[in-house]
Amino acid sequence: MGISHSRAYHKLDGFEIVGLVSRSPGSRQKLNAELGGIYPEFDNYDTALAETKPDAVSINTYPDTHAEFATKAFEAGAHVFLEKPIAETVEGAQAVVDAAVKTGKKLVIGYILRHHPSWIKFIEIARDLGKPLVMRMNLNQQSFGSNWETHKNLMNSMSPIVDCGVHYVDVMCQMTGSKPVRVNAIGARLSPEIDANMVNYGQLQVTFADGSVGWYEAGWGPMSSEEAFFVKDVWGPDGSVSIVAKSASAESKSSDVDSHSKTESLRRHYSKLGADGNFEKKDELIDLTDEPDHDELCKREQEYFLKAIHEDLDLTDHMGDAVNSLAIVLAADKAFREGRTVAF
Repeated sequence: MGISHSRAYHKLDGFEIVGLVSRSPGSRQKLNAELGGIYPEFDNYDTALAETKPDAVSINTYPDTHAEFATKAFEAGAHVFLEKPIAETVEGAQAVVDAAVKTGKKLVIGYILRHHPSWIKFIEIARDLGKPLVMRMNLNQQSFGSNWETHKNLMNSMSPIVDCGVHYVDVMCQMTGSKPVRVNAIGARLSPEIDANMVNYGQLQVTFADGSVGWYEAGWGPMSSEEAFFVKDVWGPDGSVSIVAKSASAESKSSDVDSHSKTESLRRHYSKLGADGNFEKKDELIDLTDEPDHDELCKREQEYFLKAIHEDLDLTDHMGDAVNSLAIVLAADKAFREGRTVAF
């Protein structure tokens, strides 16, 4: 994510990179070379903050440093773009939000799907299906090589249903406009290479106050199947809407980051039956021309970050939604670990 966001800052008017920070000299030097080799490099975050005195900081580290690094940035007088999740705990996430409010600085969290035109349309149609909704979503990744190493490092902090689940639970909350009332989850540890207390497969189930229900499934690792790894499907009394990612599914691309947000088209199904018992309307296939790739989506996130700063946007709901979705997925993780339903 840091590489994609750096490419966006490099291209966008309104941003000027004053430093690249990474503990890994190889990745830092490779990125700098791609960007022209013109930027100062640092291997220590505190040193970079002190020497560059930035107006804004983009934090794309592992989740266990998010809260600490964001808080330090606010204390240094910088606005913050922070990759999801905000923190490892709800309390930590709220503390980051409180620090943003206290210092009067902007906090934009990397909920990339909120900037994708097809996902925005997906949510819009789902809201027109009546209530309650049934929301079915997953994103499984067959990871190997460096991707598997990254996933194992991520799992030092949290499970896949927490790290990725915040995106899709956030989508569910936008679709229902309702509050969760209870959460359940299952999980399994499928590799001896990860911590004994961690799982690399999980599924959460959320019940909302309006009767809507949703599940989200995520698994990482070389054992993951390429079958049905991409499901984004919503039912309501008036029909259903599905993301149809034909090429991503057909070509088995679960390890390709672009396939995670790819939509290609939406299928809108209408449930109303006529007097003859058949459907009154045919399914509608909606092809959207604006289909940004991963780097373009990151660029749009940074354009929003810049807009939030220049136009002094009120980010109260944005920050609150990020804390809320994190609370739901952490409750799911607790439900699995304690073998019980967690009530909100």
